[in-house]
Amino acid sequence: MYKTATEAVKLIESGDRVLIHGVNAVPITLIKAMVERAHELRDVEIVHIHTEDEAPYSKEEYSKSFRVNAFFAGPNVRNAINNGRGDYIPIFLSEVPGLIRKDILPIDVALLNVSLPDKHGYCSLGVSLVGSFPASQKAKKIIAQINPNMPRTHGDGFIHIDKIDAVVEVDDPLPVQIILDPDETEMKIGAYCTELVEDGATLQMGIGAIPNAVLKSLSNHKNLGIHTEMFADGVIDLVEKGVINGSQKVKYKDKVVSGFVMGSKRVYDFIDDNPMVAMLDIAYVNDTAVIRQNPKVTAINSAIEVDLTGQICADSIGTYHYSGVGGQMDFIRGASLSPGGKPIIALPSTTKKGISRIVPFLKQGAGVVTTRAHVHYVVTEYGIANLYGKNLHQRAKKLVGIAHPDHREELNKAVFDRFKI
Repeated sequence: MYKTATEAVKLIESGDRVLIHGVNAVPITLIKAMVERAHELRDVEIVHIHTEDEAPYSKEEYSKSFRVNAFFAGPNVRNAINNGRGDYIPIFLSEVPGLIRKDILPIDVALLNVSLPDKHGYCSLGVSLVGSFPASQKAKKIIAQINPNMPRTHGDGFIHIDKIDAVVEVDDPLPVQIILDPDETEMKIGAYCTELVEDGATLQMGIGAIPNAVLKSLSNHKNLGIHTEMFADGVIDLVEKGVINGSQKVKYKDKVVSGFVMGSKRVYDFIDDNPMVAMLDIAYVNDTAVIRQNPKVTAINSAIEVDLTGQICADSIGTYHYSGVGGQMDFIRGASLSPGGKPIIALPSTTKKGISRIVPFLKQGAGVVTTRAHVHYVVTEYGIANLYGKNLHQRAKKLVGIAHPDHREELNKAVFDRFKI
């Protein structure tokens, strides 16, 4: 059972579909060992969600050996996907486990990064359960690196060491993210989002400057809860202040519920053996029927661009695949069905180059992640547009009102050209 990494990856054969543990749980030692076998392997399909660190298997020099087929076009595989050496599977995050469990995407080999086993022989999947949890149940072969740096988390993500075909002992630090302080624009967006957050709300938000700005503005709120696909460092301060306590939640009352975490070592230390944090199967966490049962679910997600009718593009820049569908629709819909819930799309009004992100039409080839029938609130640094129940012309006028002033004349002309009003 215990092997070197070189010995362990010999379980991978040409033509296999290999799932790689995602996000910050990426098994670095196993990936390097697999890539070192590139000359022996052909047509190995690599599947995963977003992964941190390098993705050497996506390099052009290994294109005959490995092909990426990702659920999310992260920065490390974006080039391969957009240059024809890889592919992107558009799918709701809640449905990724079903692809594996129903053998729509059967996994031959799972490469996992797990905690040290406890006295009963159970290892934890730690910081990420997306993809890795169903693969730990269904993969034909499991190769796991046992890593003392992997937090032991409570919830669903356990695998007994006897179910692992090859175990490799490592001491790999987990990748970390440096979360920069929000700038003036991001703080304004965060402040507007905070206006929509009520006491007793259940929050979902991701990582980045805008979620960080929102969290920084919530110190005076009371009895907030967390039910989210992921969280980062910003949640910890609010837990320690008692602002986040989960007391009003229906599902997993008093607990922070998530499917993965990203951030600094501080967030890893926070979730390690912490009974307050429940790391659960993403098929459950992102299930709309579960999300809607919590009170005042306030889901804050972002976008690449928004058209004047409220269509949200969040995974591509035209035909250029930039990210993925992720859990945006799971939570936008779940929040809209929650009692008092508020689904929010928050974004700067312009790109860093000054191009408006509120546009008459989405770019040719752009993907609609959230439809105009699902969208409620759109927030920029210029305010809040509530589109719910509004007709197309009303929506357009509200969106022009939160666009950058430099672009409003052009957008107003587009409104007139389209609606003749």
